[in-house]
Amino acid sequence: LLLPSFLFVSALLNTGTCGACGPGFASPLDAMKGKSDEIVYVPCIYRNTGRKKPDFLATVDVNPKSPHYCQVIHRLPMPNVGDELHHSGWNTCSSCFGDASKKRNRLILPSLISSRIYVVDVGTEPRAPRLFKVVNSEDIFWKCNLGYPHTSHCLGSGEIMISTLGDPAGNGKGGFILLDGETFEIKGNWEKGDKIPPMGYDFWYQPRHNVLISTEWGIPKCLGYGFDPNDLKKGRYGRRLNVWDWSTRTYVQAIDVGEDAAPLEIRFLHSPTAAEGFVGCTISSSIHRFYKTEQGDWAAEKVIQVPSKKVEGWLLPDMPGFITDILISLDDRFLYFSNWLHGDIRQYDISNTRQPKLVGQVFVGGSITKGGPVTVCRDEELQRQPDPFFIKGKKVSGGPQMIQLSLDGKRLYVTTSLYSAWDRQFYPDLVKDGSVMLQLAVDTERGGLVVNPSFLVDFGQEPDGPCLAHEIRYPGGDCTSDIWV
Repeated sequence: LLLPSFLFVSALLNTGTCGACGPGFASPLDAMKGKSDEIVYVPCIYRNTGRKKPDFLATVDVNPKSPHYCQVIHRLPMPNVGDELHHSGWNTCSSCFGDASKKRNRLILPSLISSRIYVVDVGTEPRAPRLFKVVNSEDIFWKCNLGYPHTSHCLGSGEIMISTLGDPAGNGKGGFILLDGETFEIKGNWEKGDKIPPMGYDFWYQPRHNVLISTEWGIPKCLGYGFDPNDLKKGRYGRRLNVWDWSTRTYVQAIDVGEDAAPLEIRFLHSPTAAEGFVGCTISSSIHRFYKTEQGDWAAEKVIQVPSKKVEGWLLPDMPGFITDILISLDDRFLYFSNWLHGDIRQYDISNTRQPKLVGQVFVGGSITKGGPVTVCRDEELQRQPDPFFIKGKKVSGGPQMIQLSLDGKRLYVTTSLYSAWDRQFYPDLVKDGSVMLQLAVDTERGGLVVNPSFLVDFGQEPDGPCLAHEIRYPGGDCTSDIWV
C-alpha cells in the first residue's frame, strides 16, 4: 500500500532529529520513529468502588527489559476523594514543536465529577510524578460558568484548552476552559458568542482548515447515576458533531449523526492537511467519517456499523457493541476501536477512508461470554458466544475500553474501566475485582491483533484495594494527545 502523500513529503524533509525545536515531533512520521514506550501514566479511580480513597495517577513500567515490567512503580494520590479522574493532556505537545522555549513537563488531569483540574509535574522525575498545582472547581464555575471537564489539548499558542460536559449545576453545556500554559491560571472561556451546543465531551482542532469539532455524551446530572434506558427518548444523550470556526471561536454548524448516538471520541487524521476523520458513536455502535465538503462546510457519513445482538438476561433485549474509544495510527493507515459490551477490539484498514476494511479482531472479556448471565439468541457476526477471557490465571472482568497505540504502531494497550457509575452497573465484578491493563501485538503489514500472554497489569492488587484504571498516556506524547498544525 502506498503511504499518504504527506508521509512521503515528511520522510524527505525530516530525515534527522532536531534537539532544540520544542516538544513533540515535527510530523506524525517522525513520531513513529520516536523512543520506544518504557513507562505510561494511568489515572486510577476509587469513586463508586465503596473505598473512600482518593483517585491516583499510576506510573506503569512497560519496558520488557525492566525487572519491574508490568508493575505499578509509583502512585500519586490526589488530595481529595471522589474526583473521578478520567482523561488527561499536556501543557505542550507537537502543536508547539517550533517553539524551543516549550517543554512537555506537565500532565493536565481534569476531574470529571468534582470539576477540579490537577496539574502534575512529570518533568522533574518522570517515573515519580508530583502534584504541581490544583485548579479549584469554584474558580471554573465562577470564571467560566462551566463544569465537568473532560478532554485537555494544548494549543500552538502554548495555552491549554479543556472541553466540558455541562454547567456547574449539571445541565448540559458544550463549552471550553482556557488555561494559561505557564501559570495554569484560568483565562476564561475559549468560545465566543451566544450560540453554544447543548452538550459537550471530546474535541479535536485543525487550524489549517479553520475548524474545531466537538462531540456530545450526555447531561452530567443524568450520567452521574448510571445508564437509564428511559433517558434515550428524552434527549438526554448527544446526537451531534458540533463545528466551530477556529479563528472566531464561534459555533457555526451541527451535524446530526442519529438519535441517541452519543458520539464520544473524535479523531482527525494526523496529517495536518487532511480534512477528514472519524468519530465513534457509543449507543448506536457506529463509526462515522466526517469530512469537509466542496462547499466548505462539514458533513458525516456512517462507514462502520456494529450490529446489536439479540439477548436474554440483560438490561435490554438488544445489546449494542458500545464503542467507547477509537484511535488512528500515526501513519493514518489503521483505525482501532473497542466494543466495551461485546468485548472485542477491532482494527480496520482505512487506506480508503470511505470503505474501512476489518483486518483484526480479538475478544478480551465483555458481557456475552459463555457461562455468564447473558444468552445470545441471535448474532449477525458470531457463530457462538466467546469464551471467558483468562490471562496469567486471572479471569478478566469487564470489557475492553480505553486503548493506546505505541508510536511505532506495533503494540496496543487496553484498559477495562469506562466510568465508575457505569462500571458498577454493567460490570459489578469489575468494581469488586479491579480493572486490568493488557497489551496486544499488532500486525502492521497485513493487519491482525494478538494478546500478549505475558503482559498483565492487575489493578485488583493495589495496596488500597482494587481500583478502576482508565486512560493511558505516554510521557513523550502519543496519537491521541498530539495534534500537528
